[in-house]
Parts: sequence; structure tokens; C-alpha cells
Amino acid sequence: MAKLRILTLLVVASLFGFAATAHSQDGDTPQLDVARYQLGSGDKIRVIVYGEEDLSGEFELDGSGLVAMPLIGPVNIGGNDVAAAESLIGAKLADGYLVNPRVSIEVLNYRPFYILGEVKEPGSYPYVNGMTVLNAIALASGFTYRASEKKIIITRKVDGREKKIDVKDTTLVMPGDIIRVPERFF
Repeated sequence: MAKLRILTLLVVASLFGFAATAHSQDGDTPQLDVARYQLGSGDKIRVIVYGEEDLSGEFELDGSGLVAMPLIGPVNIGGNDVAAAESLIGAKLADGYLVNPRVSIEVLNYRPFYILGEVKEPGSYPYVNGMTVLNAIALASGFTYRASEKKIIITRKVDGREKKIDVKDTTLVMPGDIIRVPERFF
């Protein structure tokens, strides 16, 4: 019995250790968690209102985070995670239109990320889930000969505020990130 208890404790401890590391790759940069991903301008979503095909469809958030829904008009879901956006749309539909609406949202296309500075082809690129800084630089055709490869900085919005993050090659890129590759001096 004692061996079974020890084995159970070890399994539980290893699961908690895994859960703790699943949210952060290097302690500073959170990985993209779709359930907590904050919707923003440029995201394309699919809204499904169960049993109401006329109210369901694909929508894109405008510059201020609004999505224009049939019947209820514009709904400000920018800055909210998917679950909160589902609740907001459901509440608007329940306010005089539907009884107990069930709403589901799926992110179809994430907003792009941007890479600037000493890369061969700076610009805007479509986000791909699981992309690292090294992958992003490869998409931009690599570093120029003047690039400071060790001082790359990401500017990321976290809880509505811009935050600068020093990165490694393996740091995950998130939608809306601005990656800056500075010039080296020697």
C-alpha cells in the first residue's frame, strides 16, 4: 500500500510539474493558450449560434475590436478571450432575441506578426501556431550581414500594455508581436 501511495504521489507531482511548464517556455514569455488568447484587430473568427444558422458565420474584428453581428449589431469583443467573447455575444442575443442562446467561437486566422530591422525581407507575416523567433527570421529570409543576432527584442501587448521582451531563438512568437532585429556596431 505504501508503495502505491508513493507511486501515486510521484505521478501527481510530475503532472503538476508538467502543468507548470506548459504555460511558459523560458519563464518570461507565455506560450499561446487559445483559451486565453486575447482577440484583437485583424483576427478572423467563426461564430456559431447553435440552432440559428442565420446568425452564425465568419467575421473579422475591425480596428477597434468590434465585430458586426446579424440581429444584434456591433459587439466589442477585442481584448477579451474566446470564452468571454462567447459570453458577451450570448448575453446580447439573450437580451430580447433568443432564449438561452449557445454560442461558440473559433479563431480562424490570427492577426499577423511583424519583423523589422536587420532581416532581408522585413514586413508583416501570417501567424502560424508554434512559431519561434528563429522560424520568423527564416520567413523573413534570414539576417542581414549587419544584424545583431543576440539582441533581438519582441514588443508584445500583455493585458493592454506594450511590453518589451529580450528573446532567444526558441522563444514563441504570438499574433501581433513586433520582432526587432537591431544593427550590430562591430
